Amino acid sequence: MTIQPAKLSDPAVRAFVSAVNAHDREGFLALLTPDATMSDDGSDRDLADWIDREIFSSHGHMDVDNESRGGRALVARYSNDTWGEMHTRWSFTVDEDGRISRFETGQA
Repeated sequence: MTIQPAKLSDPAVRAFVSAVNAHDREGFLALLTPDATMSDDGSDRDLADWIDREIFSSHGHMDVDNESRGGRALVARYSNDTWGEMHTRWSFTVDEDGRISRFETGQA
């Protein structure tokens, strides 16, 4: 059963999923620390390039199936125009100011 973004436990992660699904690049970037990093399937990626390619230019969308670690770990069905739908895992590091300093994703 899908968890609606508004029901996600962690405020930063809730805003992340909402920004992805709304295709809100500006709002998405505002959630990240200036030095934020990310990895995909265990390999660090260039954040700006990855989000443009995998989220915003390809109409990314997340349907969250479950959450753990206080809402900072998700299992979701992620889809975009490039890859179709994938079963994915997401893990977030949120700093004391409530901004995301790192996220990791990959096949679940």
